[in-house]
Amino acid sequence: MAKNKTTETEYSVIDFINAVPDENKRNDAFELLKIVQKITGFEPKMWGPSIIGFGSYHYKYESGHEGDAPLAGFSPRKTAMTVYFYLPEKDREELLPKLGRHTSSKACIYIKKLADIDIDILKKVILLSIDYTQKLYPQK
Repeated sequence: MAKNKTTETEYSVIDFINAVPDENKRNDAFELLKIVQKITGFEPKMWGPSIIGFGSYHYKYESGHEGDAPLAGFSPRKTAMTVYFYLPEKDREELLPKLGRHTSSKACIYIKKLADIDIDILKKVILLSIDYTQKLYPQK
């Protein structure tokens, strides 16, 4: 079975953000760091080389593949701030249109600037995502 590439590391979150070349994206990353830490209560940790994660859970798929992942996370990527989430379709349909200027995929929200979105809606997405994930993968 393949080894998971995205695992919790000992790398410094602050050093990682300080290395983001774009000043605006770096400032947004520090702001998002404060927001997510405050609403989750978890200390930020680096997951792999580029994901800032908060909390963790253990998953096991029907295929037998299993591992650990952050309950909430984001990454200041070159083209956009990527926020990772996991929501049922009804919550996605209700909340994402209210978020503001962004694009999304099945498990990611891509934000150019935090000023373009409604932070309260983003907080709600993150908290609902954590709740949903913990229900899907209860910790024993």
